[in-house]
Amino acid sequence: MSTDDNQSNERILRDAFRTMEPHQAQEIREAYYKAVEGLRTLADMLEVADANQPQTAGPLLIEHFYAIGAIDAMKGSLLGKIL
Repeated sequence: MSTDDNQSNERILRDAFRTMEPHQAQEIREAYYKAVEGLRTLADMLEVADANQPQTAGPLLIEHFYAIGAIDAMKGSLLGKIL
């Protein structure tokens, strides 16, 4: 995505939040932060659980990497910047 597209999308998102019902914007904000926090907690817990179970190591670490991938995807979102 080009810088111009990114800036355009950011403006559109900001306008959307300015014009929506305040309670709806607040619910989205809270859900966003809850999701990001939850993904970080999940990733950390899966990593620790994998390390504590060497006999079954692997599947938990794979799930950890999925959670990390979701975190990385959220970093690409403009939503966090706007909220």
